[in-house]
This record gives sequence, structure tokens and C-alpha cells, in this order.
Amino acid sequence: MYARNVSMTLKPNSAREFTQTFEKDILPLLRKQNGFKDEITFVGTDGKEVLAISLWDRKENADVYSRETYPQVLKGLARVVEGTPAVQSYEVGNSTWHKIAATIN
Repeated sequence: MYARNVSMTLKPNSAREFTQTFEKDILPLLRKQNGFKDEITFVGTDGKEVLAISLWDRKENADVYSRETYPQVLKGLARVVEGTPAVQSYEVGNSTWHKIAATIN
């Protein structure tokens, strides 16, 4: 399993709009992607920072999403996000939710 970690800074007083936009516009796009498994978003207690982690069955499917759909996601979030989100990618080591055991040496 593969994970994309996206961290972003929200514009002032936009945390509620972010969560609504994410649920209404972004999650339906993600659910249509081949290999998409799950999405978890965290909004900082100050309402300024967001961490979004998407889980994918394989790196190749996450890469296709990154190239073909992620630019559309960025456009959809432009009114609530300041600057350019930072993206990091990982192989999933463990997940109790998805019952994954560590496979990384």
C-alpha cells in the first residue's frame, strides 16, 4: 500500500469551507480513482494547517492521480489554501485499519 501526505496552509477563517469543499468536491474525485483506498484529513486546532493522507493500493495508481487529477484538486481548493501544498509519498509500513503488516526492511 502507498500513501500521499499533503500538508497545506489555509487562508484565515477558511477551515470550515475547506472541510465542506473537500467533502463535496474532492472526495468524489478521489473515489473515482483506480486504486484509491482511503483519505484522512486533519485540521490543526488553530484552523490554519491541514494534513491530508490518501492511501492507494499501488504507487502507480497514486502517480496517475498525481499527474491527471491532482491539478484539478488544487484548483478546487485554491480559494481556501495559501501557497502551494507540500506533497510527500511513502510506502505504508503498518495500518491497523487496513490490516497491513510491515513489509519494509
